[in-house]
Amino acid sequence: MGVLTSQQITKYFERYRTISVTFTKEIIHATGLVTQQVYLKCLGEAWPCVIYSTSFEEAKVIINTKSGLYGKLQQANNLVNLRYSFRISNKTDPMFFFVSCRVAGSAPYQGSPDVSMLTLQFTQRPPDDLIEIMGRLLDANINSAKRRDERILITPEAIRKLQITAKETVVYLQGVPRRCILRDISFSGAKIIMVGVAKFISDKDITLRLDFDDPRESLMIPGKVVRIEDVEGRKELVAVAMHFNENQVPMNYKMRINDYLNQVRTEPKAEQVQEAPQAQENQGTKETQELEKNESNK
Repeated sequence: MGVLTSQQITKYFERYRTISVTFTKEIIHATGLVTQQVYLKCLGEAWPCVIYSTSFEEAKVIINTKSGLYGKLQQANNLVNLRYSFRISNKTDPMFFFVSCRVAGSAPYQGSPDVSMLTLQFTQRPPDDLIEIMGRLLDANINSAKRRDERILITPEAIRKLQITAKETVVYLQGVPRRCILRDISFSGAKIIMVGVAKFISDKDITLRLDFDDPRESLMIPGKVVRIEDVEGRKELVAVAMHFNENQVPMNYKMRINDYLNQVRTEPKAEQVQEAPQAQENQGTKETQELEKNESNK
């Protein structure tokens, strides 16, 4: 998690304060929520719960109705503290904080008499840590649609900021692994250079593997080949453009792309986009030799 300015935190809060995020498995992984360390605290006692969703104004949690919490809530005038816990990539121990809440409603969860969902209204603005974690996710999800075709040329500087381990990677063409060189990426797709014949690659299903640091992870992004171009002076190589399957793009990928674009927002992106294709083809000699070497060693 990066360090945002108070101005950026306030912008996230004002822009996304009413948007509720449901904690699916993917969202739990992307945010680093430590589900085992989440609980409600009421009158000095801790009560296990599951966070179903959260915004910057309220949260919904699932509890065991036979735990005795309701009796404590009556004594506490429905006031309770919700403990959040998140795993941070550069920290050994998870971070945690409490949010002061008032129970605004209760209803059986999925018709069960033993499990209820509580609606907790925050009694004050939540901590900046929660706004930053959820704000980054919301910002990435929205910008993945607004800035979906804004391409990032894979330069050494971009590799450093994106924390990509290397521009040499692997694609799986109809399940068969093929070495390739990454040339540009966006929210919606990527362009790679690989050894191959256009007619055997065109319109095929393809999955791109991207390896990142901090935290170390490998993301698999499926898609389809939508365009193939010749590489000037290299008959054995093709430039392959792929379009990602939108509903299968990992949230962690969206957040990494969005973080990068936010870093370089003040730079002249239009010129970068226009120059990217030519720049990519002109810098290829060393890379294509390495690709050929890798292919011959397979």
